[in-house]
Amino acid sequence: MNHENWIESCAVDDIDEEDVIRFDYGDKTFAIYRTDKDEFYATDGYCTHEKFHLADGLVIGTQIECPKHNGRLDFITGEAKRAPICVKIKTYPVKVEAGKVFIKMD
Repeated sequence: MNHENWIESCAVDDIDEEDVIRFDYGDKTFAIYRTDKDEFYATDGYCTHEKFHLADGLVIGTQIECPKHNGRLDFITGEAKRAPICVKIKTYPVKVEAGKVFIKMD
């Protein structure tokens, strides 16, 4: 795999099924998600409504519920799914290799 623009974020085992963790890289914060089907996804790490850490939220299916106002975002598409969140979140391509989760940077 060409690691150009791919950043190692964590090990697969660092994230429980149906959970999320925070990953900081440089001046950016990401949220890394694991579904019940062992699929991994990444988004910007802050809620688009009031900038709370999404890693402190609750994973419900393919959505993350913000810990502040219970708004929801779809972490696969980035779409806002429940108020008060109304702005889409940025998503990032993810690959898993040798038990590690990589995020593709812009």
